[in-house]
Amino acid sequence: MHRLAGQHRLAGAQARLRAMQLGFPALILANIVLSFGPWMVRASGVGPVAAGFWRMGIAAPILLAIVLATRQPLPGKRLVPWVVIALAGLFFAADLAAWHAGIVRTRLANATVFGNITSFLFPIYGFVIARRLPGRMQGFALALAGAGVVLLMGRSLELSPRNLTGDALCIVAGILYTIYFIILARVSTEGTALSRLAILSFAGAAPLLLLAVATGERIVPEHWSAVVALSIGSQVIGQGLMIYGLALVDPLIVGLALLIQPIIGSTIGWLGYGERLSALDLLGGAMIAVALILVRRPVPAANG
Repeated sequence: MHRLAGQHRLAGAQARLRAMQLGFPALILANIVLSFGPWMVRASGVGPVAAGFWRMGIAAPILLAIVLATRQPLPGKRLVPWVVIALAGLFFAADLAAWHAGIVRTRLANATVFGNITSFLFPIYGFVIARRLPGRMQGFALALAGAGVVLLMGRSLELSPRNLTGDALCIVAGILYTIYFIILARVSTEGTALSRLAILSFAGAAPLLLLAVATGERIVPEHWSAVVALSIGSQVIGQGLMIYGLALVDPLIVGLALLIQPIIGSTIGWLGYGERLSALDLLGGAMIAVALILVRRPVPAANG
């Protein structure tokens, strides 16, 4: 009997390990896909808030259809998880409104860097919840990534008046995105990643549409390719993989994986908009990549 129980525990531990091993590549792929979001917002031909509406509005029924077709479990009969997930959708909608408005008012590199301050805020949340300090390797990886971000920002550190409004909006978006992550972490066992994403997408779409109309934005695009690509890429694929990985991977790794977006965003800005990259930008990107590798290594028990 004890032997059978031990085998069940071993099988459960192996299943959790396999899931965690899948979580990391899911996060990497999620951030690669999400890196193209700012580009699609600029190319959408609608207002920035309206772009957020189409991102969530197009994705919501697609996600629901996938969930129903594959018979994925929903959060259940209790009302509380549904309300919490819907609340996450409202914070995500607010994040998109602020971030998309910032994207069109600053450089792509700025938007991805400031919009992803979650990279540092979410790991801090993880350490607070765990009631421990980061280990030496974790602390070094965070410091290395922070230095890499500073270098990658390049001339953005000047905070020129031309970019200041956009930068501020992206910082607000990063704070809202962190709250969104924290809320989702609280309901990570409710339903599946796609069912949670479907619910929050429905919850967030309507407020974005109302805000876009209230601010007089253009709502209907002349060409649908960019908004469809934004919705399928950023919301269905990008956020779907992000929410999946979020439930499986340590907050520190989640945070550092987000820094893939500034690297790719800077490259897109360079190739598509002539936002030239310097040697320091390239060095910063390399430092972030090294930090992401280091944080995956086994570390000794943290102090505290």
